[in-house]
Amino acid sequence: MTQSAPTNPNPLMHWRCSICWGIAAAFIVVILSFWTLDLQLYRLFSLESVQRMGRFIGELLSPNTTPDFLMRLGQASLETLAMSFVGTFLATLAGILLAFYSAKRNDGQQSLMTIRLSRLLLNFLRSVPDLMWAALLVIGAGLGPMAGTLALALHTSGVLGRLFTEAAENAPAHESQSLFITGASPSQCFLYSTLPSILPQLVSYSLYRWENNIRAAAVLGVVGAGGLGQMLSFHMSLFQMQETSSVLLAIILLVILVDSASYVFRSALTR
Repeated sequence: MTQSAPTNPNPLMHWRCSICWGIAAAFIVVILSFWTLDLQLYRLFSLESVQRMGRFIGELLSPNTTPDFLMRLGQASLETLAMSFVGTFLATLAGILLAFYSAKRNDGQQSLMTIRLSRLLLNFLRSVPDLMWAALLVIGAGLGPMAGTLALALHTSGVLGRLFTEAAENAPAHESQSLFITGASPSQCFLYSTLPSILPQLVSYSLYRWENNIRAAAVLGVVGAGGLGQMLSFHMSLFQMQETSSVLLAIILLVILVDSASYVFRSALTR
């Protein structure tokens, strides 16, 4: 009885070769992207461009330090800080609530439709950028910090809700199951077992998003959502470089302060 010779698989279809094909495809996409954008990088380093940037930087190095302007700058800084804090706080509460409905539990009391709808809502909230939320809310709520605060809260709710959901699903389930067996409701199991076990993660995630929101709050003002961003947009539109320089310095200092405070809090949680 003759044995047929083993057929050699096509080396081009080997899994390692598939990875090579994927890398080659990604490289081609990058090349096509550069070709499509027609980036003229040489213009950035031309003599005319360097001279314009030099004049611009020279004007920025002389910030406006008059008492009246610094007073308005301080008020806008506090407004930006409040927007980021309130937006993150509201998003944390909403994220915990959405995590309760979107996290898979072992109590058998949760419908698959509830999980899918909750996760669909989370995906929608975080897929819309906070800048787009702000532009939409400015139309309804008008100019000012209210639109910016709600925009941060809506977008961050989707982000934190997803993170909280994953943390709740990875939490130890034995304590929650014990409470459920003794007659506790699903909400009581979540509040008294799951939530305390993931609380350090929730606080760490919220602080990290606060760092991001202080930067976002400074940008949201560009569409009229209040704070330092609104001042920055106003003075840049009038080419008032001294005032623009002061606002930029205030944004940088505020971001550094918030990042430092958040780092200290998160470090304390890990001790």
